[in-house]
Amino acid sequence: ADCRYTCHQECRSLIQLDCRRPGPWQSQLSPESTLLPPCSQNVTQTVEEEKPEPPTVQEIKQKIEKYNAKVTNCLLMKLNDDGTYTGFIKVHLKLRRPVTVPAGIRPQSIYDALKEVNLAEMTDKRTSFYLPLDAIKQLHISSTTTVSEVIQGLLKKFMVVDNPQKFALFKEMRKDGQVLFQKLPLTEYPLYLRLLAGPDTDVLSFVLKENETGEVEWDAFSIPELQNFLMILDKEEKDKIQQVHRKYENFKQRLQQTLKEARGKPG
Repeated sequence: ADCRYTCHQECRSLIQLDCRRPGPWQSQLSPESTLLPPCSQNVTQTVEEEKPEPPTVQEIKQKIEKYNAKVTNCLLMKLNDDGTYTGFIKVHLKLRRPVTVPAGIRPQSIYDALKEVNLAEMTDKRTSFYLPLDAIKQLHISSTTTVSEVIQGLLKKFMVVDNPQKFALFKEMRKDGQVLFQKLPLTEYPLYLRLLAGPDTDVLSFVLKENETGEVEWDAFSIPELQNFLMILDKEEKDKIQQVHRKYENFKQRLQQTLKEARGKPG
């Protein structure tokens, strides 16, 4: 009424103005001169993020040819007649917690792999150990293989019986001298990401890590596993304390030796 401020009808309750003192601009402003045109009270517009169109078979074929031209080994991608494609990805295992595996089980043979024999189901005995840090596993997957299936496949190859929800697949990227990690959703397709990035693992690589602390479902762990974690943390804490003690003990000895050598010397 005073300053002739114009807004959408549905925004009226959100506007807070102090119009008790009319300004000199009142005679110059009008509703028609405002930047936002008034819209009908009954009209609501929802802006949705446009999703990119899936690539056509021809586009996939061109990307695969471009990818294979850069491959320096025999790990090529292959396009199938139905438009899907297969290829290889390498996954770095960077697990800092122990994993649970069956105790007393022989290594998986080619026969077991072909017959899809699950050796982990042959015994109820379990043991925990650390996988080698930064070990690399190569997987042959399809364009329809999801992150969830990759995680399950890795656990199966190492006969890990832990709940897959304890783990997450990350993509590691290097940009401007920095290493960036991004957690991949379970429905993402790793082979498509590999195809877009090219075969150079310095541009993009995959890493299997523990799920972030805030997202770990602790109900998935058994009581012996949790007790094992406490024992490991206890040991790590004692080792750290001993390292600190040794560090300052060495410093103390060097300081005493320096003082002993400096006695009787000027300054």
